Formats: sequence, structure tokens, C-alpha cells
Amino acid sequence: MEVSSTVRDNFMHLVKDFFPSLTMHDPLYNALALGTILTIAIVIYIFARLIVRPEIARWVSKTTNIWDNALQEHGFFRRLMHLFPALFIFLATPVLIEEASVLYGLLIKSALLYMLYSGLLGIYAILSTVEDVYNASALSKRAPITGFIQVTKLGFAILTILFSISLIVDKSPLLLVSGLTAIAAVLLLIFRDTILGFVAGIQIAANRMFNTGDWITMQKYEVDGEIKEIGLTNVKVQNWDKTISTLPTYNLTTEAVKNWRGMQESGGRRIKRSVYIDVHSIKLCDNEMLERFSKIRYISEYIEKKTNELRAYHRDYSIDESDLLNSRKLTNIGTFRAYLESYLRKHPSVNQEMTLMVRQLPPNEIGLPLELYCFSIEKDWVKYEKVQADIFDHVMAMLSLFDLVAYQRDGHLGYLSNAMEISQSEQD
Repeated sequence: MEVSSTVRDNFMHLVKDFFPSLTMHDPLYNALALGTILTIAIVIYIFARLIVRPEIARWVSKTTNIWDNALQEHGFFRRLMHLFPALFIFLATPVLIEEASVLYGLLIKSALLYMLYSGLLGIYAILSTVEDVYNASALSKRAPITGFIQVTKLGFAILTILFSISLIVDKSPLLLVSGLTAIAAVLLLIFRDTILGFVAGIQIAANRMFNTGDWITMQKYEVDGEIKEIGLTNVKVQNWDKTISTLPTYNLTTEAVKNWRGMQESGGRRIKRSVYIDVHSIKLCDNEMLERFSKIRYISEYIEKKTNELRAYHRDYSIDESDLLNSRKLTNIGTFRAYLESYLRKHPSVNQEMTLMVRQLPPNEIGLPLELYCFSIEKDWVKYEKVQADIFDHVMAMLSLFDLVAYQRDGHLGYLSNAMEISQSEQD
């Protein structure tokens, strides 16, 4: 108090040099005191911003820590500079202005609000720094914390608003909180998405359902891409066409979502595609065909093995191989299926430790589906599509060598026409 009186007397003595009849109760005195306080506060802020802040920045640049660089990037030190002028206003007001005046209460409350919101922005910067440091660690691959950081920010914002209101109306914050129970239903309606998002965030983190970087597909919303951010209320997904889809966070737990993380962490990406064979081109293999197939490296052993099995069968049951009704013969479709399986077994880009097969699906009105089911070692989309295309390029090119025809609408008519022309030319 003695220091305050001394400073106030010195200030009054300085002012009376210009205004001899001035008293502390005159509005002009309050105006001069206010101008002095604000001017010094501005000078303090300029000094802090132009002198102190660059020194802090230089110190940060010399360290090897990650957290102080993140604090610098999120503006923590810049926001911290606002506390110095606010603190000066708070301390200087009781010194130069009487407590009974209206200006005193206005300046004190303004300084407290200034410090309150500057502190809130500083806390925001600290929380953002915690998020960045966490995302740079290995733990971020297990569970995202963006939603929890946003909830914490929201909590501090609500507390700041409550303290601000209580400061303005001179009421206890507890009294304001007790009054919130009367409008709880309204608050639940306003913060519905926030509450649902917070609960969904807990489920996602606890069960490790999704994480940033995961590839997800949601057919209902035409979402197919990589998760960029899992927030408190929204999830941002960058689709493969570079568009951004924004979804409510709780949709990840209430809607059907396909997460491709398992494929990305496994040893391969699945190839599951069929080629439709025209049923009119399927036939038994004659000697000429078997002789031709036996020269194909991938199935030469298969042809020899099957030929010996059939000879043994015919010998054991005394069946003449020329007897088409009772004898057993290989088919071009079965031989082609064996060829494809052998081809995939030797393909360098196919994972041999995962499921691999070539199977027939039930025939339908567009032919006999011959499905290739295997896993590509390449999981990157572009490389994967190249491997898949190379395999089916080969499949389509080899069809004619096995006297098979791929079905396309009305394609079998052209095949029958060619067959009739060949038959007619042989007769001629």
C-alpha cells in the first residue's frame, strides 16, 4: 500500500505540473491515468514481441527437442507475450486509480479477461503440441488422440466462458454451474454431435478400430480412401480421386465400414476376378491337343501324369480309349485351369504362402466363370493393379491355345459361324 501511495503521489505531482488545479476525483485525472496505463502496456507488449520473443525463438532453434519447436509453430510464445501487458494493467490499476471509481472495476475486469483468454490460447497451443508430439511417436499407430485433445480444448473453453461470465456479473462460477441444470436438455441438444463423437472416439481408441492413415470404404456415403483426421465431431477422409469426404465421427461405429488395415498389414493384397468362358468352346481333348499341351512347360508334367492315370484306368476296366461313351478324357477347360494354377504358383509377384486357387463358379447365362483367387505381394494400388492386369493379359492371350473362347454378348454366334465355315471348307 505504501508503494502504491508513493507511486500515485508521484504521478499526481507530475500531472499537476501541467494541470495545477487537478484532483484525483476529476474525470481528466482518470483519463490521464488510463492513457498512461495503456501506453505503458503497449510499450511492454512491443518490447516483449520485438525483443523477448525473438530471443526465445533463437533459443528454440538451437535446441534439438521436438516439443519446443512444436510450441513455437503453434504460437505458444507469441500468445504468452499478451500476458505481460495484461498483468501490468492488473497491477498498475490499483496504484493509479481509486478503487471506488467505475474505471477501476472496468480495468481490473478487462485485465483479468485479457489474461484469461490469453491463457486459454496458450493452453490450446500446449494441447496442439502434445498432439503433434504424440502423432510423431509410434503410439499414434495404435490409437488417435485428436478427439480427446478436442474434448479437452472444449472443456477449457467452457470453463473460460463460465469464469468470464462470473467475472462480468460478479457471481460465483458454482452458482452459474448450478443454474445450468435447468437448461441441461437444451445443452444436450446443442452438443448432441459432440457427445456422440466423444463416445465414439472412446470406442475407436479402446478397440483400436480406426486410425489416421487407415484405408476405409463406406459404400453408403461413397467413401473410399485414407483417413486424414479423426476429430471430436468429424472424420476427414481423402478419397483416391483426391476429394475430401467429411463424416460424423459416430458414423464409424454405427455404419458398415470396411477397414483395409488388415490387408495392408498382411503379406499380400487379394486378387479375386473371373473370366467368363463360352460354354460352346469347352470340349474333350484329343491326341493332337494333348500332344500340343504337353509342350507347355508349366503343365508338361501334369499332362504326363494325367495321361498315365487315364491309361491305367482304361487298362484296369478294359475300356477302349476310342469308346467315347465309357472312356475318360481330359477337357480343355480342366487343363487350362491346371495351367493357370501352375502359372500362378511360379509367378514372382504372387504370395505363395497365402490362399491360391483357380476355381469354377456356377455357370450362368453369360458363360462359365473361371475365377482366379490369390494374393499379390504388391499392396500399393498402382503396382497391385499392374500385377493384376499382367496376369489377366496372360490369361486372355492363352485362351486360344486351349481352344477356349471368352464370352461376350453374341460372341458365341461368331464362334459357331467360324466353326461352321471350317467344317464346310473341310467337306469341300
